[in-house]
Amino acid sequence: MKGCDAMTAAYRVSHLDALEAESIFIMREVVAEFERPVLLFSGGKDSIVMLRLAEKAFAPARIPFPVMHVDTGHNFPEVLAFRDARVDELGVQLIVASVPEALTSGLVREPADGMRNRIQTPVLLDAVEKYKFDALFGGARRDEEKARAKERVFSFRDEFGQWDPRNQRPELWSLYNARVHPGESIRVFPLSNWTELDIWHYIARERIGLPEIYFAHDREVVDRGGMLYAINEFLPLRPGEEPFVERVRYRTVGDASCTAAVKSDADTIAKVIDEVASTRITERGATRGDDKVSEAAMEDRKREGYF
Repeated sequence: MKGCDAMTAAYRVSHLDALEAESIFIMREVVAEFERPVLLFSGGKDSIVMLRLAEKAFAPARIPFPVMHVDTGHNFPEVLAFRDARVDELGVQLIVASVPEALTSGLVREPADGMRNRIQTPVLLDAVEKYKFDALFGGARRDEEKARAKERVFSFRDEFGQWDPRNQRPELWSLYNARVHPGESIRVFPLSNWTELDIWHYIARERIGLPEIYFAHDREVVDRGGMLYAINEFLPLRPGEEPFVERVRYRTVGDASCTAAVKSDADTIAKVIDEVASTRITERGATRGDDKVSEAAMEDRKREGYF
């Protein structure tokens, strides 16, 4: 019996190994089934982990698809610098779908509230049509937000890039239906079953670099409705507001115009893991002003073609 127990222990797979294996399987399945996949890469922690998984999935060869960033023009400069350095390091093609260029061309209009999250969608769909992408890897996780929890690993989008939550394909026994007609596409979420804590444990295990704003630092902020927004060119002070310096870090890195920081002294990965393990609110719920528009804000955007 002792010998059997030892053999069972030897074949035991860790939680992170199981998640990694599932994600790598999904990525390889996409490359086998689709003609023109692309990985959506923002320079945020989830897309950084996804790029690391792609690197491992196809090693020692190069990653066999480009990466694309839908650039709103409101990004944190630290994140853009990290994006460019990581892409150069891996030698992959970077495609930038530019919201500022779309504003100039008239494809989209500047929103009255100054938040460009929603107008990313037409820019993304325009790039998908231009480059004929039929599969788009996204870094969304089911624990982030209730609309994302509804979505399958392979999320079918019609010829207009729209998602219908009532018309999703079954994924019994992890069998994925990759069939699409011309003009249709699939959004693929290899990190669906990961949590924020899993992401940080994997970052620690793989010794993955991140933009510095993920760690505690002093920053000039303003309190708006209990959320701490950094004062910058995209988020100027309103009349009567008083900025102050606070020790903060970012749990997610969306636009500087709508992403808040959280108070934190976590300046190492180990401290971040301890902090995340004790929190009871998701990073989007704690820091994303664009998700506060309505209860169904994310689902509405996803129906229109959002990530």
